[in-house]
Order: sequence, then structure tokens, then C-alpha cells
Amino acid sequence: MFKDLSSLELSSHWFEIKEDLQFTYDLVGSLLLFYLIFQFQKQGKLKFEQKVDLKPILKKFIRKKKIIAIILVPLFSSMAIYTLLDWFQEMSLSSDKFPGFDSINNLFFDQIFTVLILVDVVLLLITFFYTDQFHKIIRNSGFIISTILIRISFGVSGIVNTILIIVAVLFGLAIITIHNKYERDNLPNKATKNSDGRF
Repeated sequence: MFKDLSSLELSSHWFEIKEDLQFTYDLVGSLLLFYLIFQFQKQGKLKFEQKVDLKPILKKFIRKKKIIAIILVPLFSSMAIYTLLDWFQEMSLSSDKFPGFDSINNLFFDQIFTVLILVDVVLLLITFFYTDQFHKIIRNSGFIISTILIRISFGVSGIVNTILIIVAVLFGLAIITIHNKYERDNLPNKATKNSDGRF
């Protein structure tokens, strides 16, 4: 959105100028994304407790997820440093032409989301060893689809980019909302609410 500010042409023909229209799409898209992410986080914080201890096999799965998360931290840090150094090198070699920040986005975020997709697929495969619950598998599969849509959005520009990102978040929100409804409807009678109002 910020890169579109430099292309603005303040005139009475706002909706006839391509750059001004794109800025309008980005502005509306940002507000919509902010609200959708808020709703997604709200759904993600819901917990449904059934007063049962975690099974050892589930604890093992959680440990594996934590190990993968720990591995991703230095990996993403290395990718960020490499991309930044590569960008500086490109800038020094082509002194007559200043490379845009879009090149960093295309390199860095493309790589990050490619790694995230691979990690999501690995986690989905690991999930099959620990659970046969249909709604859990569908939820994880849905998150992979959302990540793929976001990854695809980096390859396009204009309003298509904005639409793809919004659709990705909308799809993820729909998946987690349906998952939570499934969990709520399948709670045993002995389930209780937490002190903060959550089940």
C-alpha cells in the first residue's frame, strides 16, 4: 500500500486513474484483512476442554511441532539475511538503476511461503499418525490451501493480488469457524467453561 502512495495523482478523476484505483483497493483490502485477521485470532483462541489429560501420543506430536518451529527460526533468519545481502549486491552492481523493494518481496516472501507450505504438508502427514479425527485433518488441509493462495498472490499484482489474499484469509476463517463448531457440538455433557468464558 505504501509503495502506491508515490503513484497517487490527486485530481477530480480519482476513479479514472489506474494508480489511484489501486490505492483505493489496497486501502479497502487492508481494512477488510485487519477485521478478518481479528476474527481469525478470536476463533483461534477458543479452547474446548473436556477435563481429560493429554494423551502421551498427543504430547509427542506437540513436541515435534515445537521442534519444527525452533528449526524454522534460524532458517527464516538466514533467508532474511541472505535476501538482504543479495539485494545490496544487486544495488551495488547496478548503480545506474536502483532496484525496487518489490524484488525483496518477490524473493523473501516467495521463499518463506514455499517453506511454510512444505512444513504444513509435513505436519499434515505427521497428523495422520496421531489422529483420525476428520475435522482436525480438514482444518490442517484448509490452512495449507490458505497458505498456497497467499503464496500465489505474490506472483500477481493489482486487484487480483488483493482479492487472492482476502480469499485466503476468508477461507482460513471459514475453516477454523467450522472446526470450532464441530468441536463444540461434540463436547460431552461434562465439559465446562473456563473462568474467562471459554469452553
